[in-house]
Amino acid sequence: MTPAITLLTKKRIAHTVLKYDHDANAASYGLEAVEKLNLNADTVFKTLVVSIDTSKLAVAVVPVNTKLSEKKMAKALGVKKVEMAQANAVMVATGYVLGGVSPLGQKKRLASVIHKSAEGLATMHVSAGKRGLEVALSPADLALLTSAKFADISVS
Repeated sequence: MTPAITLLTKKRIAHTVLKYDHDANAASYGLEAVEKLNLNADTVFKTLVVSIDTSKLAVAVVPVNTKLSEKKMAKALGVKKVEMAQANAVMVATGYVLGGVSPLGQKKRLASVIHKSAEGLATMHVSAGKRGLEVALSPADLALLTSAKFADISVS
């Protein structure tokens, strides 16, 4: 059990855990999940952590087949600029390793933004907190648990 799955169970949120054999040589963890679980790429989201300044971090949840727009993410957060956070800062704040960062059950509560395309989905897939583990849940439940807002934060 990961902290993400524990949180979903504790809060009695409907979810499904999906497991696959992770390949350490995979070029993209998110696209690996799409391929190995035979999922629609539009429903699989990656969790990225950005740095707002030297002491603040935030979470972006974007489709795996897109790239995060730092400019759009900054606008969604109401700040001037964001950049990708350093790996060690991500691990300290979330408790997860890169490639297995879940938007759920993080050590510190970080401001979160989910790409607006998730709003139209019945089910979305995000990391369950470990490489090779995904969780399916409703976008509304993810937003509720993370206090996230929806915004256009990526580029194709």
